[in-house]
This record gives sequence, structure tokens and C-alpha cells, in this order.
Amino acid sequence: MPVSPEPADVALDGPHGVTVPVRLLGVSARLPERAYEHDAAYDLHAAEDLVIEPLGRAVVGTGVALGLPPGLAALTLPRSGLAARHGISIVNAPGLIDPGYRGEVRIILLNTDRDEAFRVAVGDRIAQLLFLPLTRVDLAATDELDETERGPLGFGSSGRGERA
Repeated sequence: MPVSPEPADVALDGPHGVTVPVRLLGVSARLPERAYEHDAAYDLHAAEDLVIEPLGRAVVGTGVALGLPPGLAALTLPRSGLAARHGISIVNAPGLIDPGYRGEVRIILLNTDRDEAFRVAVGDRIAQLLFLPLTRVDLAATDELDETERGPLGFGSSGRGERA
């Protein structure tokens, strides 16, 4: 089994970083794009029309497949505007795209609105795509972990008793 590359293997090889090949899978597919030059994520567009009923979910094709190199992964994230205006989110947010996957990027949208259906049209921006370098990690079983200020404190522990 091949070993995951070190982060240095995903070198910034061009003036703007790594080049990721994107295969457009149909006439309605669009290349992911950033709205502004310094945006962290790229907009993903719907490649099909459909309606998501109130409290329903649907898997929406984007019509794109990514050629992620070893050492680079991508996450699919919800769009804040869709969430704020229509209650649309992604069920498995963030969705992980591994470097070896070559199939279509599909987004599982959830309509949280109790009353209104949501119509998705070809070309609509439905999610964001964020690229992340991977770091090789070796896991080692142990009987004890080092002590930290937080320790085992979990949900809500950063409020230290304060009301939200």
C-alpha cells in the first residue's frame, strides 16, 4: 500500500499554487469559481434542475470530477446565503473528497424550511469547495495522554459556566 506523501510533495508549483484538473461531465457542468480574488473557497454549481420539498433532501450533481493529487483533499461546505435566505444546508457538511476519488462531486442538500419547497436550477451556486493540504499522521496507541488545561471538558466547556 502506498504511503501518503508528506505535505512538501504538494508544492506550490505555479504562481497561484497547485493546479487541479477538473473534468466537466456534461453540457450543463461549470468549472468551480471564486467570486472574489481572495476568496478561500470555490463556488460549485448545480448541473441539474430539481425541487427539494420542505424538510426534504436531495443529492444534486455538479457535473464536475476532480483530479486531486496525492496530498490534497477538498471539502464541500454550505453557502451562507442559501442558509440565511432559504434554510438550505448540506447534510454531511463538510463533505470530504479524497485525492483518489474521480467520480462526480455530488452535494446532499437539506431544505430545513417547514413550509416552502426550494427549487434548484442548472447553474445555481449550491455549495463551496475548499482545498486542503494533507499531513501524514502516524497513530500510536497509548495508555495515557499528556495533561492540558482543558482536559476532558467537552461540549460548552469554553463558556466556563457563562450563559451563551
